[in-house]
Formats: sequence, structure tokens, C-alpha cells
Amino acid sequence: MVNAMTAPKADNITWHKGEVDLDARASAYGHRGAVLWFTGLSGSGKSTIAHRVESMLVDRGVFAYVLDGDNIRHGLNSDLGFSPEEREENIRRIGEVARLFADSGAVVLSAFISPYRRDRDRVRALLREGEFVEVFVDTPLEICEARDPKGLYKKARAGEISSFTGIDAPYEAPESPEVHLETADLGVDEAAAEVVHYLATHDILGDS
Repeated sequence: MVNAMTAPKADNITWHKGEVDLDARASAYGHRGAVLWFTGLSGSGKSTIAHRVESMLVDRGVFAYVLDGDNIRHGLNSDLGFSPEEREENIRRIGEVARLFADSGAVVLSAFISPYRRDRDRVRALLREGEFVEVFVDTPLEICEARDPKGLYKKARAGEISSFTGIDAPYEAPESPEVHLETADLGVDEAAAEVVHYLATHDILGDS
């Protein structure tokens, strides 16, 4: 369960295995745990779609929960900024939290820009085969900037925000995402339905 990236500094601690295994949790909940990793530019619709998927899953009786980028930065990651190093640590921490959720049997929906492939791949490596579902919310920059729901692009263009993804910081799009949502041609419900369909056809939802 512990790899080189997350190896503890102390050498006097031991990983304890519980009495309830993954099969027991899947039997109890009627589905397997998984991490749906929504990635895309700011304003792409990641959080909106993730929350719609969460609602659809809960309606089916699935144990599901959204971990939203902004919400996490209000608490767990409130000490981090947006430098490349801090972005890396932001994703490392949430990756570990998402892994714990999946281990508990939950379907966790993580909505973070997570602009670097390397960081997303590291989270994938934490999970078992089939547990990590990368969802690329592929929305063109011009559409994201036209939406600009938080006014961040305007501030970035004015130089009030630095290291803003898509403006003066890079976004490395997924090369082989499990789910590719081209939202210029999809509404929220259609996009969410595509995600749920993937889960239903890849042995995650079971009979839920």
C-alpha cells in the first residue's frame, strides 16, 4: 500500500490491515470503490459535471462524494499556493485522500485542474488496476475564458494573477483518458451520463 513517493519518514510505524477487505465492502455497497479524476482548464465545467455525476450516482444508491479543488484549498491544502511545486504537493495530498476514499468503497469524484500529466500519473499509480478513471473535461480555452465564472481569466490577463493555467502556466492535456468529454458539444446532463455509462460498463457500479 505504501510506495516510494509516500514512504513515511519514521521507521517505527507499520501499515495495519483491517478485517474488512475490498470484496466485503463491494458486497455491502453493491459497487466497487473508484477515483474519477476530472481534469481540465478553469471554467471547463469539472466541478459542475462532477457534482451532477455524484447526484446521479447517489440516486442509484452509490456511496459517492466530490472532492472539489477550491473546497480542498479552504482546508486541507490552505497552506499551498500555485507554484509548480505547490501544485504538485496539492495533487499528491488529494491523491492520497482519494485513495483512502476508494479503499473505503466510495466512488470519489475529484475535480482539480491538475495541469501536469506526471502528477496525474502518480495518483493513478497509487490505485489498483481499473480504480483510476481519468475524465478529461475538454473545453476550449476561448469558451472557458468567455464563461470566466470567477473572473480569474480577466485578472490573469490584467496581470493580477500569475501562473494561471492556460494563460501563463501550461496545461498538459490527457493523452489517453478513460472518458473524454468534449463539452463544446455536450450539455451537463449528457456529459454526466457519459461518465455514469463508463462506470456501469466497466464493472464499477455492479447492480446499483
